[in-house]
Amino acid sequence: MDTEGIYGVPLHVSATVVFLFVLFGTMLERAGGGNFFIQLAISGLGRFRGGAAKAAVLGSALTGVVSGSSIANVVTTGTFTIPLMKKVGYPPEKAAAVEVASSINGQLAPPVMGAAAFIIAEYVNVPYIEVAKAAAIPAFAAYAGLLWITHVEACKLGLRGLSKSELPSFWTTLKEGLHFLIPICMLLYELIIMQHSAEMSVFRAIVVLALIMLGQPVVKAFVHKKSKRKALKEGIKTLLLSLSAGGSNMAGVAMATASAGIIVGCVSLGLGQQITSFVEALSMGNIFLMILITAVASLLLGMGLPTTANYIIMASLTAPVIVTLATGLTLHGQEIAIPLIAAHLFCLYFGILADDTPPVGLAAYAGAAIAKANPISVGVQGFLYDIRTAIIPVFFLFNSDILLIGIESLPVSLMIFAMTGLGMVAVSSAIQGWLIDKVNILERLILVAATVVLMFPALISGYVLPYEQRWWGYLVGIALFGIAFLSQKVRYGAKKKNQAAVAESDEELAVS
Repeated sequence: MDTEGIYGVPLHVSATVVFLFVLFGTMLERAGGGNFFIQLAISGLGRFRGGAAKAAVLGSALTGVVSGSSIANVVTTGTFTIPLMKKVGYPPEKAAAVEVASSINGQLAPPVMGAAAFIIAEYVNVPYIEVAKAAAIPAFAAYAGLLWITHVEACKLGLRGLSKSELPSFWTTLKEGLHFLIPICMLLYELIIMQHSAEMSVFRAIVVLALIMLGQPVVKAFVHKKSKRKALKEGIKTLLLSLSAGGSNMAGVAMATASAGIIVGCVSLGLGQQITSFVEALSMGNIFLMILITAVASLLLGMGLPTTANYIIMASLTAPVIVTLATGLTLHGQEIAIPLIAAHLFCLYFGILADDTPPVGLAAYAGAAIAKANPISVGVQGFLYDIRTAIIPVFFLFNSDILLIGIESLPVSLMIFAMTGLGMVAVSSAIQGWLIDKVNILERLILVAATVVLMFPALISGYVLPYEQRWWGYLVGIALFGIAFLSQKVRYGAKKKNQAAVAESDEELAVS
């Protein structure tokens, strides 16, 4: 009766495209790329306040862009980063939560983004590179917010960076692992410059990576004057084991997409229209209520479904309704159209966030096991860290500039990234209650207002300027953030001056 079902679009995409990317990530991890990224992050950021947590974020980001699985990211990078964070003073729950939040964001970061990104490209009927382009600013702005959160937590706990003796040499680490960047650069070159298909691009990157895996032990044997034949055998063994592991890792994704295909098949036979009508009636035609229902439903479904299956079900049911309900929505006389790709990414974001939402969040359980902490506490803390990630999709539904839709200029793209990143810093400070020092109620409200304006500048600029000149709205957001920052600076300076005076008075008393 229909072409959808077990052998529908989700399984087709996972078998043709996703498998190659999962294999690529597994091979890179087995070759030593994962450890290289972590060591590189620690050598670069470890000396800063809370540097171990910042290194965990960067290391998970670098691993996540090729891994495509939040749970796999936690169990690979977390075994090293979580104990390191505990060592410098982070409580077990917060150490695990930082790793979990970072690993979940890895599934949202291009170029891989897990299985769902390729399915988005198929459903929306756009090239994969367009999906990666749309996801770039939200993903990396979310990482900027998480880096700020680790800094705030370090300030609250009074932590310092790692000592020089505990840090690996940056240049030595980079030199020893520089070859791991070659297949990633090859993938990006094929996708962006040559504009080949995702399958062709990752296939060529895999070929380059396979040659590196075979040549790496031989070069080491040549340098250390050991047996080249034995080294070649070791390289072949590592390559074959990585191929086997890639197939095993893909099995879970294949099962999830095949099972989700059954749901999609049922939906396409008429059930979807009934459910869609019910959801539309439940929202009473209100786009904001519809967004809330979709977000909550995604989080609830994510407790029992893999993220890819969760996205497929929610996107097939709610994405078209979100786009339809937005028709006719206006701001300052201008219609706000929600692009279909924005609605699909919205469903993906909330589906992935379910990985650390209590009581089931699987990534939180994995992180808690490594940190030897309570999984519910880790899930709650991780979700508090991920509120900033939950805020982004709400804004990019109405501000498609964040997804770079219709924007080709590099300077404009960088400005949007900077403003979105600043918005993430503002909302993270408001949620955590700390900027330079502890924020008061007024400063928290100013930071929230700055976030709204920075993420949706047309809300302000449309009142005083033509809607097309909404860039000027960014100035209001920067000004609001600046007010909160200066207020904190003045109060913090007065606090330090008072502490110094008290210390001086105590010293004089002790002398007398």
